[in-house]
Amino acid sequence: MIKRIIEDEIKNKLFKGKAILLIGPRQSGKTTLLRKIQAEHSELSAYFNCDETAVRSLFSSQNLAILTSVIGDRRIILLDEAQRIENAGLSIKIIVDNIPGVQVIASGSSAFELSDKMNEPLTGRKWEYHLHPLSFQELARHNSPVDEIKSLNLRLLYGAYPEVVNNPGTEPEVLANLSSSYLYKDVFTLHDIRKPELLEKLVQALALQVCSEVSCTELSQLLDSDRGTIERYINILERAFVIFRLTNYSTNQRNEIKRSRKIYFWDNGIRNALLSDYRPVELRDDIGKLWENYIVSELFKQRDYYRLLSKPYFWRSKNTVEIDYLELMNAQITAYEIKWNPKKKAKIQAFLRAYPGAKISVLNPENYFLKLLTTEA
Repeated sequence: MIKRIIEDEIKNKLFKGKAILLIGPRQSGKTTLLRKIQAEHSELSAYFNCDETAVRSLFSSQNLAILTSVIGDRRIILLDEAQRIENAGLSIKIIVDNIPGVQVIASGSSAFELSDKMNEPLTGRKWEYHLHPLSFQELARHNSPVDEIKSLNLRLLYGAYPEVVNNPGTEPEVLANLSSSYLYKDVFTLHDIRKPELLEKLVQALALQVCSEVSCTELSQLLDSDRGTIERYINILERAFVIFRLTNYSTNQRNEIKRSRKIYFWDNGIRNALLSDYRPVELRDDIGKLWENYIVSELFKQRDYYRLLSKPYFWRSKNTVEIDYLELMNAQITAYEIKWNPKKKAKIQAFLRAYPGAKISVLNPENYFLKLLTTEA
């Protein structure tokens, strides 16, 4: 098993009087991590698959006697796909408040369903963690940094879902299954999805526009829909861990673009699967986008896993000069230009004139691993 960065952090939070929530897309490794924790505490733990009707029925009860009976003498209760349980948050709250010494760990594939069911009942009673597809750092630690650097082209094309990484040679087939059976299952089963065909067209349009500034007005015109529906569906895709957004940085200087955002995919493989495009790196006209999406998604994984407090942005001036990624922390800007071609010169002078105290560097295939192997700015 490839050790996950957040594994030790979760273990350090055991028996601290709070529930632990583990949220992430299907097939990102949540069940594997729960099973590992169970195996390490086999005599103290019990794993429950909440896809099973009987399990859902038992844990939907807010009757303390029933919950106490189900738990028995187990000290760690692992609830997989807990969003399937009706009133899951209330049931977990009863356990946390009334059964001392019992640790609940609940996983879920939908930020919508799990967070919405847990947030209010478990206010002040939970630790929440996100689990994403495998990161560069996790893979480099499992194999070696050199081996993972050599796998860069594979990551750009096929991403890093555990099932993809563990089944070399079958990547397109695995990704087709992930993008349809798993990711779409979670998205389409969310409440009030009245136009699934529109959502499918939208996610494909976003795949084509990855790393570009996205206009909901333009998307609504392209897809013959209203702006409100497009915005709501983008939010659904974001909370289902398909995409995430990056907003622009502005201090109201005259030449800056304001109120803009770029869309990225959490995984390159899912993005390519949506377009059925697995052409080799050397034949692609979108390699710059694949490279930027890969780097920015890796930086976002770092921020999540290490709970970094910096704020992420991109920057663009009205004359189209752009800085791909920057982080703001304690009034200090650390910026990165992301270039696939190491010989291509980055245009950074306009940015440095606007923000002379900023630190800026270029991430390319010859040096990117130095950033991804550390959390230091």
